Amino acid sequence: MAQHDRNQRFRGGKGGPRRDGGRPSFARDRSPRGESPVILYGWHTVTAALANPRRTIRKLFLTENAERRLAEEKITTRVTPEIVRPSDIDRRLGPDAVHQGLLAEADPLPSPDIEDMPRDGIVLVLDQITDPHNVGAILRSAAAFAVKAVVTTARHSPEATGVLAKSASGALELVPLVTVQNLARALTEMKNSGFMTVGLDSAGNENLSAVALQAPLALVLGAEGKGLRQLTRETCGIVARMDMPGEIKSLNVSNATALALYIGATRLGLMT
Repeated sequence: MAQHDRNQRFRGGKGGPRRDGGRPSFARDRSPRGESPVILYGWHTVTAALANPRRTIRKLFLTENAERRLAEEKITTRVTPEIVRPSDIDRRLGPDAVHQGLLAEADPLPSPDIEDMPRDGIVLVLDQITDPHNVGAILRSAAAFAVKAVVTTARHSPEATGVLAKSASGALELVPLVTVQNLARALTEMKNSGFMTVGLDSAGNENLSAVALQAPLALVLGAEGKGLRQLTRETCGIVARMDMPGEIKSLNVSNATALALYIGATRLGLMT
């Protein structure tokens, strides 16, 4: 990800930020491909997108306080922002969204092909995890542990926008999302290209901490409650559990992901 240009002051492009006093133009536009825009809001989410040269920003809405903060931190924008009231963004997102005065409409990031994933380190594979808060938190952990990519399905997974993007806190710009049509086929392809595929399930035959992990490693996680689908379990090379010493033996899927990543990164020598 490109770093912010600290040698330039915030600017809104030619003519500066709009302050026409009218209502913000929140009508959703479409790209030449007909795609609806990705909605990004919140400080970390939007500033990470502004710093990402691969991210095309279509529209940027700022409150005066957010504009001032961008200027103070010398963060530049690549589009002319429209200055709006906080209540204008509230109406767009709902009163419970913590937007911190920033909202952007952007093009989706391209999804790499599965054969283009690096053949080292750790990759996460998500089996129909549909809660955007959980997927966003998983992406945040993935960025923290330098995960090479997150593989998810085209169906039965949340779009990389809105709540997911906010929960990811900028990680969408750091971790490639690889979208596949058939997860079992994708796992087979990964195994054939050298990945060790480890499914995580409370009923797994082995304790993850005792498995001889090797890179490239694919950790496969299922949805809360349902866990891994049967075909996914059968396709994984190993199905492992994570033993807990306390009375509660299972974790929220995003917390389980963070723990599995710590175990995996430690065993692969990535924590040094």
